[in-house]
Amino acid sequence: MGLSLAVLATSCGGWMVLHGLGDAIQRVDAIGGGSDRPADEGLTTFLVAGTDEREGIPENTLKNVLHAGGESCHCTDTLMVVQLAGNGGRATVVSIPRDSYVEIPAHQDPATHRQVPAANGKINAAYGMGGAPLTVRTVEQATGLRIDHYLQINFLGFVSAVDALGGVEVCTAKPLKDPYSGLDLPAGTSRLDGAGALKYVRARHVDGSSDLGRMRRQQRFVAQLLRQATAQDVMLDPARLGTVLDSALKAVKADKGLSTAALLDFASRLKDLSAASADFATVPVSDVDHQVPGWGSTVLWDTKAAKALFDTVRQGKPLTGHAAPAPSASPAAAGTVPAGQIRVQVLNGTGLTGLGFRVDEELRRAGFATTGTPSNADAVTTRTAVRYDPRWDESAKTLAAALPGAELVPVPGLGATLQVVVGGDYRGPAAPSGAPSAPAPAAAPASPSTSAPSSASPGPTVVAETGSEISCG
Repeated sequence: MGLSLAVLATSCGGWMVLHGLGDAIQRVDAIGGGSDRPADEGLTTFLVAGTDEREGIPENTLKNVLHAGGESCHCTDTLMVVQLAGNGGRATVVSIPRDSYVEIPAHQDPATHRQVPAANGKINAAYGMGGAPLTVRTVEQATGLRIDHYLQINFLGFVSAVDALGGVEVCTAKPLKDPYSGLDLPAGTSRLDGAGALKYVRARHVDGSSDLGRMRRQQRFVAQLLRQATAQDVMLDPARLGTVLDSALKAVKADKGLSTAALLDFASRLKDLSAASADFATVPVSDVDHQVPGWGSTVLWDTKAAKALFDTVRQGKPLTGHAAPAPSASPAAAGTVPAGQIRVQVLNGTGLTGLGFRVDEELRRAGFATTGTPSNADAVTTRTAVRYDPRWDESAKTLAAALPGAELVPVPGLGATLQVVVGGDYRGPAAPSGAPSAPAPAAAPASPSTSAPSSASPGPTVVAETGSEISCG
């Protein structure tokens, strides 16, 4: 979100506006010193934090308009690491799960002034324990990235900024409904005002993906905001730009080092940034429901994959640009049943958290009628399989043709819904041949790009997408 606000300041008008508004930003002493900080790699890395602070918002508005009633948890609701390339022509955005179970460094309790030893806990709790400084230290320690600047925005600032921009369009391949956040979107493209956008980025009960799905929607929103901001006349209209920035920056807290001069420098460097040159990724996880006494359900990172991701970010390398290797097996002949008439349930047999949702989405983009609620297979498997009732053998052939190398496994009595058991050899669907298929939803993003980790030795791949892939076309 902070990235999108910066992009709004890239025109000559933006320079003049920032001269007048830069001093309106609230400052916070977020970036500390110390010899234990990660090395300075010469890059510019922001930590963008969204908080659930409700100060200044009427209770009726919170409850009935924003669907954000109750007490503030005094925690970070969203954490994104945003890194800018030296020339400003490229950016990397990495979302951090709010319930990540990490070590929170030793710190002084702000209320009692007593020293608190280092201990594991949820990463979003660091804000309540020690404010912005402890949040920055915790993220630095967990990621190995040096944070140069800190931006924080609350509910009110987010809503005001979106309203000042005239709303933001979002798109979805299927209806999204979350009674907890109040989100109720039809399939297709919708324009959201500030309150609607807040529901969209906060929704956690749309499907079984919980916070992982929420982070993906947040990334799509930022990418779309970036696309819209660079395409609209707001960039060339100093008066309108001033309104947008005035709404946004007054609700932003920034570290003391992010001066007006620094903002102007970023504005000049970001003039060529677009959705296509922004990479989006999420910290890979191994367990989304790691139970910890006193903390409840937490998220464990996939240590090796997370290291590969942050090593790449630390070296300033793009996360996208290298396609995954194509499967070597020849595709099977498709059946006579169109993909759009084939109901598919995805079962994740890899043990890799989140892969089931990714496969479900990829098959849906390929035209298949997926359930949207993937689950885990009974056992880990190395080979992807299509399980089917022999009465639906033509449907099975069409599905297998879209998954080159997949094993066909007949299961009498399974019924009309076919199952894809995702194995370690999964490389993504190919376009079905022979049988006509339903077109992929126009609103759905392209498949994630992968790039090899920085080390020359084989290791985990880094999964990421460009902003143009995940925003509305």
